[in-house]
Amino acid sequence: MRVTDHYAAADEPLFSYEIIPPKRGSSVADVLGVVEALAPYDPPFIDVTSHSAEAIYDEQPDGTLRKRVKRKRPGTLGLCAAIQYRFGIDAVPHILCRGFTQEETEDALIELNYLGIHNLLAVRGDDTGVAKLERPDRTRNEYACDLVGQIQAMNDGRYLADLLDAAPTDFCVGVGGYPEKHVDAPNLTWDVLNLKRKVDAGADYVVSQMFFDNRHYLDWAARCREVGIDVPIVPGLKILTSKRQLQSLPRAFYTEIPEALAAEVEEAKDEHVPEIGIEWTRKQAEGLLEAGVPGIHFYIMSTAKHVVRVAEPLRKLVG
Repeated sequence: MRVTDHYAAADEPLFSYEIIPPKRGSSVADVLGVVEALAPYDPPFIDVTSHSAEAIYDEQPDGTLRKRVKRKRPGTLGLCAAIQYRFGIDAVPHILCRGFTQEETEDALIELNYLGIHNLLAVRGDDTGVAKLERPDRTRNEYACDLVGQIQAMNDGRYLADLLDAAPTDFCVGVGGYPEKHVDAPNLTWDVLNLKRKVDAGADYVVSQMFFDNRHYLDWAARCREVGIDVPIVPGLKILTSKRQLQSLPRAFYTEIPEALAAEVEEAKDEHVPEIGIEWTRKQAEGLLEAGVPGIHFYIMSTAKHVVRVAEPLRKLVG
């Protein structure tokens, strides 16, 4: 099913999840173990992040630097196929602008279409320090709205090359939104209007970046509705599980940790931090459900043990 069909058919809020592929050369068993742990909770879909090649610089004995380019986490498409056909859960691969040409993107979309994977999340991606060689016969998408436009063109049967009898695809396209604004946006109004451009380009739904204060999401979602964004806007939550994340999450995702949460985590023993994070996320989720959100999207890493302790009571609450 398309992600939007899941939301349209649901008579109660949905709980979905996002996982990351294993590192290069690692076993996929641990990641599939996370999916297996989530399966009893009937997730309508699971997102799988994508990672383009990164530039790595190694210092040489003579003091010079040698540049290497490699993908640390390949395997998004294969993992999505395993999730969808082994577990019967719709998979949502992330498709990136940065690090990929439009031609490479089209090839990936054709493969996904062959696999019967028809849900995507279109994102710009982080700057990896890797630049594609500029060639007149190869192009790239600068922004997520450009990528959404390419995907919608394929849905209309328009490919990069003129192909006879080109079969239209049927991709459902999600995009990211930022309750505390994207780091590159000069202000929140500008960022909301940029999100509107992505929806106008053909995005079918929006998933928010993680946040720890519901007021950010509720105010932002209201702004989105005011400018005419009428697709589902799904809040994304992450459970804070370590003191280290008080610095790493704001640095990586530009999100604010509320004073009350930060103080409680800072004063606690390390082994008690996950309990604090679980309780904070549970209360966040309950507040969002009371506000009438269509569902909640949980960002998880390598284990499902914390998120199931939030999802299980929530399912009983809405069931």
